[in-house]
Amino acid sequence: MLEVVCGIIKNSSGEFLACRRGLERHLGGLWEFPGGKVDTGETPEIALARELREELGIRVRVGKPLSAVVEWTDGAVSIRLRGFFCEIIEGVPFAHEHEEIRWCKNAELSLLDWAEADILLVEELTQEI
Repeated sequence: MLEVVCGIIKNSSGEFLACRRGLERHLGGLWEFPGGKVDTGETPEIALARELREELGIRVRVGKPLSAVVEWTDGAVSIRLRGFFCEIIEGVPFAHEHEEIRWCKNAELSLLDWAEADILLVEELTQEI
């Protein structure tokens, strides 16, 4: 099972950053929180900071984790996904690897077509705030 982390990034207007997967990728066109797999020898926090730098060109401070830990498989891929709140400390997000990125108000999150693994995280966010 792949260990995967994602960043829950909120801007000063209270909007969350959502990213749409590239159409040519596995689960292409679905929305997700940005992040990626934890490499051998990395902590989840270090992996997340690296992934957000590579995917979005930003430096972040990784904060507390969400309580949901999602185990998901589609038969081809099996992941354990953990989300962490993140604060941008340098840069402006740019879609290097995603089809599109979008800042969403809390109420808009549930309107997007999310990758199944991210749905529990979206539910936690919309109930929490």
